[in-house]
Order: sequence, then C-alpha cells, then structure tokens
Amino acid sequence: MPSSAQKPDSRSKSSAAKRPSSWLRSLVKFFLGSIGLVLAVIAGLAIFLAVALAVAYPNLPDISALSDYRPKQPLRIYTADNVIIGEFGEERRRLTPIDEIPQIMKDAVLAIEDARFFSHGGVDYLGVVRAVLANLGRAKSQGASTITMQVARNVYLTAEKSYTRKIYEILLTFKLEHSLTKNQILEIYMNQIFLGNRSYGFAAASETYFGKPLKDVSIAEAAMLAGLPKAPSTYNPIANPTRAKTRQLYIIERMEQNGFITAQQAKTAREEELQIRTGRNAGRVHAEYVAETVRQLVFSQYGEETYTRGLNVYTTLKSTDQTVAYKALRKGIMDYERRQIYRGPEKFIDLPSNPQETEDAIDDALADNPDNGDIMSAVVLEASPKRILAMRLNSEKVTITGEGLRPAQSGLADKAGPNIKIRPGALIRVVKTPKDTWEITQLPEVEGAFVAMDPRDGAVRALIGGFDFEKNKFNHVTQAWRQPGSSFKPFIYSAALEKGFTPATVVNDAPLFFDAGVTGGQPWEPKNYDGGFEGPMSLRTALKKSKNLVSIRILQSIGAKYGQEWVTRFGFDADKHPAYLTMALGAGSVTPMQMATGYSVFANGGYRVNPYLVTKITDQRGKILLEVTPPALNESMRGIDARNAFIMDSLLQEVARSGTAAKAQAMLKRPDIFGKTGTTNDSIDTWFVGFQPTLAAAVWMGYDTPKKLGDRETGGGLSLPIWINFMEYALKDVPVTEYPPPEGVVNLNGEWYYDEYAKGAGISSVGMQPDAGASSTETAPGPAGGIQVLPPSDEKKRILDLFKN
Repeated sequence: MPSSAQKPDSRSKSSAAKRPSSWLRSLVKFFLGSIGLVLAVIAGLAIFLAVALAVAYPNLPDISALSDYRPKQPLRIYTADNVIIGEFGEERRRLTPIDEIPQIMKDAVLAIEDARFFSHGGVDYLGVVRAVLANLGRAKSQGASTITMQVARNVYLTAEKSYTRKIYEILLTFKLEHSLTKNQILEIYMNQIFLGNRSYGFAAASETYFGKPLKDVSIAEAAMLAGLPKAPSTYNPIANPTRAKTRQLYIIERMEQNGFITAQQAKTAREEELQIRTGRNAGRVHAEYVAETVRQLVFSQYGEETYTRGLNVYTTLKSTDQTVAYKALRKGIMDYERRQIYRGPEKFIDLPSNPQETEDAIDDALADNPDNGDIMSAVVLEASPKRILAMRLNSEKVTITGEGLRPAQSGLADKAGPNIKIRPGALIRVVKTPKDTWEITQLPEVEGAFVAMDPRDGAVRALIGGFDFEKNKFNHVTQAWRQPGSSFKPFIYSAALEKGFTPATVVNDAPLFFDAGVTGGQPWEPKNYDGGFEGPMSLRTALKKSKNLVSIRILQSIGAKYGQEWVTRFGFDADKHPAYLTMALGAGSVTPMQMATGYSVFANGGYRVNPYLVTKITDQRGKILLEVTPPALNESMRGIDARNAFIMDSLLQEVARSGTAAKAQAMLKRPDIFGKTGTTNDSIDTWFVGFQPTLAAAVWMGYDTPKKLGDRETGGGLSLPIWINFMEYALKDVPVTEYPPPEGVVNLNGEWYYDEYAKGAGISSVGMQPDAGASSTETAPGPAGGIQVLPPSDEKKRILDLFKN
C-alpha cells in the first residue's frame, strides 16, 4: 500500500520537472522561428531588390552631377569688411565642403540620424530590424532611413509615401553608394537638407538660428541644429523652443552613448544656455536699403540667375559706420518723436477673463505687431494717470511710472478720446531708458535719411534710406526729391566767387520786395529765418548766419541763369533748379545723395566724383566676375577750380565753428569740420550737410507727405545732432587734416582772395543803396569783374527776366 500510495506523487513530480523544459523549448522554437522569418524576409527583400535593381537600374536618374555638387545658392551681399547685409533667393544655403564642417557637427548628425553611416552599405539592415521590432512592440515609432537614403529622397524624389517611391529610394541609395564616397554623400546631405526658416544646410541654419558661422558652434548648438532634420517646424528653436530643447537633450544623450563626447562634455552641453537669434532686428547690420539697391543692380545684369547661382557682392560699406549711422538716425527721429502729441495706441484687443487665454491673445497681438528694434510692443493690463502695467512677449511684465509716462499724458487723461485713451487691451510701444526704466513711446510718422561717402573716390560708407525698411521701403537717400533750403546756399556763393565776389564783399541784409508785376504772379517779400535784418555784412558773416536776403542779392547780382549753370558742376540737375531768385534759398529739388556728392566737391579740392556701392562680384567658388576700381582724382574730373573749393572750405569751416552749425566743432573738438545747416519755409525739410576731408555726409528729416515739422524745428536742431553722433565715431581715429592753400589765392589781413581780386578789383559791396529792392539801383559784376551801376529801370527788367526765364 505504501508503495502504491507513492506512485502518484512520483508522477506529479516528474511532470512538474518536465514542464519548464518544455516551455523553454517552445520559447526557443518561437524565437528561432521569428528570427528565421526575419531572415527570410530580409533574404526575400534582398532577392527582390536585386531583381528590381537589375530591371530598374537603367531607368534611375543620372547622379553623375552629384560628384560636382552645385545646389541653388542665393545672392549674398556683404560690407567691405565681409559682414553679410543681405541674402536673396528661395533657398538660403552656404555651400560648405565636408572638410570645413566641424567634427562636432558631423558627430551630432550621425548620432541621431545614422550612427552606422560609415559601416553600412547604404541600407542599414540592423536598423531596419530594430525599427520593425520597435514598431511591432508598439514602442515609439522608429524610422530606418539612412543618410544616403535621405540624400536620394531629398535630391531626386518627391515626399510621396508609397511602396514604389520607397523602392526607388533604396535603389538610388545603392547607386549613390556605388558612385560616391561616404564623405561626398555626407557633404551633400549637410548642405542640402532643409532646416526651417528658408535655411538649407547646417551652415545656413547656424547663421539663421545663432547668428554665427558653423565653424564656431558649440556641442550644445550642434545638437540643437542636428534636431532639425526630423521636423524643422516642430523642433525650430525660434518657433518651438521647448520642443527644440527636449530634442537637443536627447541628441546630446545619443552623442554620449555613441562615444562622440564624454560624460563631462555632455553635462556641460546640457547646461549651456543658448542665445537664439530671434526676430529681424537681432544683432545684425541694418543695411536693408543698400541690399535692395544692390539686388536691383545685380538683377539688371544677371536676371533670374541672380537668385540661384551663388553670387557674392561686396560693397563699399563699413559695417561699423553703417551701424552707427543707423542708430544715430533712429535716435534723432525718436528724439523728435518725444516732442510730438501722442496719437494713441496702435490697436485694442479684448482681454479674456481666463489668464491662459489672456496670454494667448496677447501673444497673437504681439506677433502681428512685432518689436521694431528697440521700440518694443506691449499690451496694457492696467492703466492710470500714475502707472501703466503692460505685458510683453514671453509674459514679461513692464511697469511704467513717473517720467516714463510723460510722452503719453494726453492718452492717460480722463477726457481722452476713445482712440487715444490708454486702457487695458491697448497695444502700445515702450522703450528702455538709459536709467534702465521703461518709457512709453510711439512709432514715428516722420522720416529721415543719412548717407556718408568718401569724397576722395565716391565710396559710400554708410546709407540709411529711412527709419525702418519693413515699414517704408522708399529709399529717401536716392529717391526723395526735397527742397534743400539754406544747405544749398554754398553753391550760390561758389558761383559768386567766379564773378568777382570775395569773402570780404559786403552785402546789405535789408528788406526786399517784388511785386506781382515783377514776379509775374504773387508778390514776394522774402524774410530771414528770425524775421529781422542786420544791414551790411561780409559774405563770410552772411553764410555763417545763413542770411536769406544776402543770398538773394548775390544771385540777383550774378544772374540766376549763371547760378543755374554753375550748380550742374556739382552734379545737380538744371531742370530741378529753375533760374529764379528763389534758387538762392534752396527752392529747387535735390536728393540726399546729390547733396553729399555736391559737398564732396568742396571736400576734395574741386573734383566731381560719382558715388558707388559695389566693389566686387564673385561666383560661388570665389571667381571674380566684376571688380570696380574708382579712378584717381584727375583734371578730367574737375568741377570747380581748386582755389574756389579752398575759399568755400574756409567759409564752411566758419559756419561749423561760429555759425548756425557751431555745435559741430564744439562737440567734435576738431577744427577740420565743415558744413551747412538747411531749413526750408515752414520747417518742412531740415538738413545738415558737412564733411571732414576724408568723409562727407548728408542728413535729411521731414514727412513723406510734406508738412510742418514745428515752428522751432531747424536743421541745426534736428539734422545736425545726427551728423555729429555719426562723425564722433567715424572720425575717432582719423588725424586732423588741413587744406594747403592752392596756387592762385592770397591771404590779406586774415581773409582769402583770388590773386586777381586781392587789391580791390573784385566786388566790394552789393545792395548798399537805401531801400534796396526791386525798384532800387543794384550792382552787378562788369566785364572785368568790377562794379557797374545799373539804372533802376534796367534792374527791374533784369529781375523780371530772372523770374520769367
């Protein structure tokens, strides 16, 4: 009985012992079967691909051109010191040879895209198996495209997702691997791939997102860039900084796992705070007006190829001078804007009660009204006469109190109109003050222009065509025809020197009146700016004080027709300056570029130079297609006599020393400063044009639709400070220059004369008769440069002829 009782237990134990072994055998069989199935699939795939390759290979695209890879490259425009200021083309790309791509950038890309790139034959079969298993296991979906496969797809195929396209992709991959080296394939990939923001290739992306050349990227920056190929819009550090950071950290981890970086390097990279280049104003040289001008010039020569053949255009601009000019003009315009009446918020938005919805609404409003340089946009959350609380991008809150509210007091008053009232939901503009506080402001309506050039050869060193290119693309330097006002007087004085006038010639600053019978239209009674008269004074004093009546008498004496012909020597158009006496007050039309060119004739000793912007054009490989060398100054370029230029320099130096522009020499603390202010009737245009022997510059301010700037606004108050701010930097290391007296001039008692007029042969005085005017006896130069007295009737007829010429 005992033995028989034990038998069941023995059988039970035997069965229990056999069950694990059976289970293990089943599991092994399953895995062996799975592996066999995978191997069979791979073998079948290999056979299929071999057959497909034999059949389809002859029909695959010709890839021989890739051995000399030349993708579309944009037009790039540079300053003289190689700073990029413009890029035009559908694709931003900077072709970079593989040897010039930093190793850390290549490692970051390989770590995330294709770690076995240098060991597989184009299709990574282990990667395919790994992706299949991951996808079957419902893990995060994985792709199996190698870098070679991506090149095949990006260069030759569409983005269509189909088995046919995938087969062609694999076949092209084999062909690429057979025809090109691994480095050639990697070079194409790293230059061809789209990385967002119109950037193709990692070199272009580095400049787009970090504002630096690819050779200077850190491990952290390389990892951020390497995350872009998967989905440029999703992992864009500008549009989606949070997702971009998450992917960057994953890539850093992959780089460490693959042995590309050490654990310490990975830790440092994870902790590095990246400076993303956001917005159109972020840390670049603002030369948009120059870039557009150059683009038009190049397009007229090369047509549509301008945007694809990788042309590089080098300009005469100095990047530092351009930046200083940009800031100086904007500061001058904003200083004027602070004195204007507040025009109200730019728009109003509804603020939801839900805090998150409020932030979203504000973000949308700020995106539609982005910052304009240092003039930033914000939405008001709270407003009272003593305090404004507003929100900027990224939920940054700013508080404005005290003096920061002064520019917008009218918008905070209880009786402010609905379009002026600053209230919650109002979109306003704010700026940071030098004291690190906030101030409310507004985008200006007034415009301005600045241009500086080297008077010795015409090279343009800085050009700002307006306050903001995005707001107004009209280039005021070259396209705005405005009245120059008193800044035009030096050209009339220059003409007078050739007719016997000297700096010591005395002219009467006394009233003039021209009735309708003389003018042929409305009566004209010109005035000085201050409304007063000072009587007899020398030409030197009259130009220094910018006396209108003296200028009219000078032009009246030499003849308006002669004056009209004379100003063409400086580059002005005769038809823009009708031969009327009003020409003496700058009633014609000029551009700021013409004014800078005209004053350059005084600055360089009398030579007419043509302003130019482009020095060289090269193709994508650096071959020079065009090179510009300006001619050296020679007599064929002479506009006025050297002694005329020398004496005019003396007069313009006086203006900058003790006249309407005395602030120039006082602020710059150097004697070699010359120039003239200009303010037109009703202060519609204000100017300052001046020079140092190595640099001439013109500044203009006014409204596009002409209107008064203000009763107290003048060229000396508005335009001159901009010129001084620029010259203070531009002339910092330039030695003081003195003009040597040319042959044919002599100094008597501290004044300069032409030799032939030094002993009284020139005109000694004009308009000295009582009640000088249209009906009085006037003087005019005689045949030998002396004085002849015209009877009143002849004088009236001559003036009438001037008005009706």
